[in-house]
Amino acid sequence: MIVGLTGGIASGKSSMSTALVQLGAFLVDADVIAREVVQPGTRGLRAVVEAFGEEYLQADGQLNRERLGQYIFQHKTARLQLNGIVHPLVREEMWRQAHHYVKQDASRIAILDVPLLIEGGTHRLVDVTVLVFAPQHAQLSRLMKRNGFDEEEAQRRIAAQLSMEEKRAQSDVIVDNSGNESEVTRLACELYEYLKNLARDGARSDGTFDRSVVRPFVIQ
Repeated sequence: MIVGLTGGIASGKSSMSTALVQLGAFLVDADVIAREVVQPGTRGLRAVVEAFGEEYLQADGQLNRERLGQYIFQHKTARLQLNGIVHPLVREEMWRQAHHYVKQDASRIAILDVPLLIEGGTHRLVDVTVLVFAPQHAQLSRLMKRNGFDEEEAQRRIAAQLSMEEKRAQSDVIVDNSGNESEVTRLACELYEYLKNLARDGARSDGTFDRSVVRPFVIQ
């Protein structure tokens, strides 16, 4: 079973994916793959340089992700352009890894950790979509504490993404991570047990998954 895991910025998605791996899930991390597809010598980096210019390269030929990130957060058109370059490459590699893992047994659980799962339409392709939810005030507080952003910058980062309400409407399972970090382990255990049962119930003999067994579910 292929699970799409998403969330807003500072919602706790990365902590949740780490906990799920410790419990036995197989992780396909879009952020890791997104770095790999724009390494020096890749077609991804060539396309980024062609679109934005060599000023976004470091002296060693690596992409200056921080500088480019600051630019695209202020320019929506540029952000969409970058997504159009990187997302197809990331999606291709994610599916290769996930399908390789589950092809012999559909009851296995592969987690696709994807920040823009819904924005990019990938949620339509996975078996189950899980949203790690946090209210905006929690996101704001975590961003300011974790990243050192002032309130204005933190709000801008949150506003650059699809709202949590819109993501909730497109998700099968909602994990309410509005509490403190100590709750993550408990939430992950409950989520993993639910996913294991779902994977077992929906596994077909041909290695595919029967989505008719999926029902809306909330973990809090």
